[in-house]
Amino acid sequence: MASVPGADLSDVVLVLTEAPLTAADVEHLLDIYRDPDGDGTPDPVAFRVLVPAETERHLLAALLEHVGTGELRKAWQDLTGGRPAPAQAAADAADKLARSVTALHAAGMPAEGEVMADDPLPALRDAIAGGGIREVVVVTYPHAFADTFHADWASRARDALQVPVLHLYAGTSELG
Repeated sequence: MASVPGADLSDVVLVLTEAPLTAADVEHLLDIYRDPDGDGTPDPVAFRVLVPAETERHLLAALLEHVGTGELRKAWQDLTGGRPAPAQAAADAADKLARSVTALHAAGMPAEGEVMADDPLPALRDAIAGGGIREVVVVTYPHAFADTFHADWASRARDALQVPVLHLYAGTSELG
């Protein structure tokens, strides 16, 4: 997909998310893109949403995350839960994608999206190589371990891509 219907190629913001975008998340995105040059005229922008079908779990990172925040029950679930079945992971990702695109449409924004493989960097590279991506916004829950050691998606994308990358925490107005 090289473009979003109804938008010029240069006006596409790529959104990588692990959570379905809520109305609050969409409002935070729109606050950033309504008038980025400050001239009083809203700049046209469209969104392309990417949601990974997470079939791989990084067990050590998840354990450290949950133990470090005192979530021992979640740590135990990580140890005993196993990996999601590929069909279930794809269905969960498709649901997150549909909810995110619907939230953007409800705000009057052109948007489309796709479910991708577990590792988002190849899909981000391909999308940017196709041209017309203004920047990347990564929306995740806070991940203390990955964020601290710059192993999170946003940090990895900043290191690998030639476009600006913004990291927002889902459900908040906080930057990652």
